[in-house]
Amino acid sequence: MSRGPTLRLDRLLANLGYGSRREMQALAKNGRITLDGEPLRDADKHVPITRDLPEHLRLDGKPIDPPPGIALMLHKPLGVTCSHKEAGPLVYDLLPTRWRMREPAISTIGRLDKDTSGLLLLTDDGALLHRVISPKSHVAKRYRVTLDRPLTGEEAETFAAGGLMLEGETKPLLPAVMETLSPTQALLTLTEGRYHQVRRMFAAVGNHVTALHRESMGGLNLPDDLAAGEYRLMSEADVAAVFG
Repeated sequence: MSRGPTLRLDRLLANLGYGSRREMQALAKNGRITLDGEPLRDADKHVPITRDLPEHLRLDGKPIDPPPGIALMLHKPLGVTCSHKEAGPLVYDLLPTRWRMREPAISTIGRLDKDTSGLLLLTDDGALLHRVISPKSHVAKRYRVTLDRPLTGEEAETFAAGGLMLEGETKPLLPAVMETLSPTQALLTLTEGRYHQVRRMFAAVGNHVTALHRESMGGLNLPDDLAAGEYRLMSEADVAAVFG
């Protein structure tokens, strides 16, 4: 196992949501925690916190969850909310229950509203979160938009010109790229993330969005084999692709 910053075993497992430090001490004494196949009975032992730790540390024979510094891609289904506290189904309900107890906490990188599906990123890495959402990063987000009424043919030019004003705001929008797919469907790529921006942009040109799906963030596309409600850990290459 490679070296890295260390943390006491009981604190590490408690921070990963497995239970209290006292409970982790009991598990260790009972031989239920192993390191490279050998029982680790001393919960005071410091363990290196490395990306490959789940390959070495096991609880009841199962690899532990990834240590802090994780990033996830999730295919957000319709009807779930990007919140820790709101009523109704939450995106966090799609993750293992113990993950809600992790420290640092896992949070969504930006939000998709309840009626929007598609690619959603989550992380416990505050620096990564702020880097993705920072206006300086210019991370483009592409949405598949279904509309109530046929396009007029002028929307792409209007969005590309920049300067469109949304109701209730005083700062004009940056240019956005629209590709028409059919009379009532389009792809829209933004580099901003204002509240309900896509829906409000089409409202500003006299239309109504009936379905909205995010296909990509930066150079990272929602995988075809990631079904709605499923998630997977992001690799370093996946994270780099967001900024590619």
